[in-house]
Amino acid sequence: MSETSRSQAQVHRDTPDGTPGPVGTRGSGARRTAAGVSELVHAALPLIADWLPTQRWYAGKGRAITGLTPVIGTPLQVGDPALLHLLLRVEQGTGPAAQGDIYQLLLGIRSHEPGGIPPGAVLGRLEGTTYDGAMLYDAVHDPELTGRLLEHLATGDRFGPLSFRRTPGPGLPGNLPGRASTAEQSNSSVIYGTAFILKLFRRISPGTNPDLELSLALSRAGSTRIPRVAAWFESRLERSEPATLGLLQRYLSDAEDGWELALDQVARLKGDPSPGNFAIEAHRLGRATAEVHRVLARSMPTDRLDRERISRLAGAMADRLDSAVAAVPGLLRYRSALRAAFHQLTADHLDGLLVQRIHGDLHLGQAMRTPHGWVLLDFEGEPAKPLAERRLPQPALRDVAAMLRSFDYAAAHLLAGAPTTDPELAHLAAAWAARNRAAYCAGYTAGGGTDPAAAPELMRALEIDKAVYEVVYEARHRPSWLPIPLAAINRLALTV
Repeated sequence: MSETSRSQAQVHRDTPDGTPGPVGTRGSGARRTAAGVSELVHAALPLIADWLPTQRWYAGKGRAITGLTPVIGTPLQVGDPALLHLLLRVEQGTGPAAQGDIYQLLLGIRSHEPGGIPPGAVLGRLEGTTYDGAMLYDAVHDPELTGRLLEHLATGDRFGPLSFRRTPGPGLPGNLPGRASTAEQSNSSVIYGTAFILKLFRRISPGTNPDLELSLALSRAGSTRIPRVAAWFESRLERSEPATLGLLQRYLSDAEDGWELALDQVARLKGDPSPGNFAIEAHRLGRATAEVHRVLARSMPTDRLDRERISRLAGAMADRLDSAVAAVPGLLRYRSALRAAFHQLTADHLDGLLVQRIHGDLHLGQAMRTPHGWVLLDFEGEPAKPLAERRLPQPALRDVAAMLRSFDYAAAHLLAGAPTTDPELAHLAAAWAARNRAAYCAGYTAGGGTDPAAAPELMRALEIDKAVYEVVYEARHRPSWLPIPLAAINRLALTV
């Protein structure tokens, strides 16, 4: 087991019933003091150290945990069951190269093993101290405890530095149990009936998360292209601005996932070269994207990059390429051509380049088709990037380039599992991707966005930058998918 730090957690005496007390599991025998919370946290640390690396949303896989430091522990429900909110610094490595990230945990504690909790959500039984024998588990999977979280959001409660906040409008129900979403994500989601969905950010940074920041701006501007924001909660970390912890939005119970819709169309190509015109939907999605960009440009600051800052933007792309080449040597033979595409940005934009706030990680899986049109989700940006970088204005066409890559990914599923490449299927896949890429760009232009065809060098550079990111990701996490972005790199390197 990894080494575990034993530093004191910052805990708070505030409890939902207004009395000081720990998160207890053994009734009157628990010491009703803040020290009891600290005792619980430290008893849980060995279990947390073993459990964290097994979670889909944990970003530190492959590197040993060298320390766990509790940052803030807040009891949200006492008794049996109990609910503990914990912000935990996870340290990896030693010396100057050591890294530390803060993670958000919602821990349930019961004296008896709860029913319906998946095995992967159980951390184990606590040993020693007042909590000996109690079951510790991820409370995201406990409908009773996630219902308690919704109550705090509905009433706008505050516990020390932990604040729950509501947007103006109709009151929130406080009696809905929550069920954990089964989708694999870099965060965790809880669905309340057919009304709301709560996204719990797992990896926490000081500052407002772009998902909250942009969703609030779009909601306040009256945009119908996102789910309305209902509430959120945050915590003020020591000597820093509040960090966003969770975002509650309307749940699109009647919506269809854009990625699944696209894959369904692609799968039908094997039996019918004309399975339906998804290009109509791609065009509508392009219009929806342009509408979101227009509202963001009106609601939030924009900027115009001069030649020096454009050069820095291109330089950052080149630096990411160099890092990717070091991680995936197969990129080396493309480096000269790709760096030339980045360099061309400076030459092509002598009069400046408009930038604004954008989605930052747009793909078909972030778009939902509702009976009233397309809706965009998850404005968090690429989770691997620092929060400050994700909040910077960017060329709006970066989102367009990212969506074009998503059409390529969907088309590539037609060839998945084939022992050898079928030329006919390869042709069908390429034609499907090209048709829908063109339809999306046409829709984006019709919706008032910059015509991608009018900025070919910018589009090429942005698509290369996204494909380079994909190469590194696939090499680390899904090697069998690596040929998809590499094919794009090959195509873009040859583009004149």
